[in-house]
Amino acid sequence: MEPTTIHICVTCRVTDDPLEAEQGRAGARLHREVAKLAEERGAAVRVVPVECLSVCKRPVTVGYAAPGKWTYVYGDFPPEVGAETVINGALLYREAPDGLIPWRQRPDMLKKGVISRSPPLAAAAASPESPLPEAAE
Repeated sequence: MEPTTIHICVTCRVTDDPLEAEQGRAGARLHREVAKLAEERGAAVRVVPVECLSVCKRPVTVGYAAPGKWTYVYGDFPPEVGAETVINGALLYREAPDGLIPWRQRPDMLKKGVISRSPPLAAAAASPESPLPEAAE
């Protein structure tokens, strides 16, 4: 099983954040904490910083992705939410065969913060053996 990728927007900033001047933007802080915890725990996740997930009105933004699974984007993670919540969510996502974590198993932040979900890319649709249907005229 391939590791789950956790995308964290490092440019996310929170209004009136007292720690930004000394410790950087909220998204960058969360990224550092998640990457550190993932390494300490040896979690089967890949933590990837991204410049922007275009959810600026709902910072801090985190996404989960893996081949063959639905991709999720979550927002409204306060900086103090902690890396533990992000890692635990990624591990639940990893265990879900299609990436759809059962509602009752989701931490509250994953219930409240859903921004979007995108279906898995269909590898077969891109192969020459099964061409995409032609557009209607």
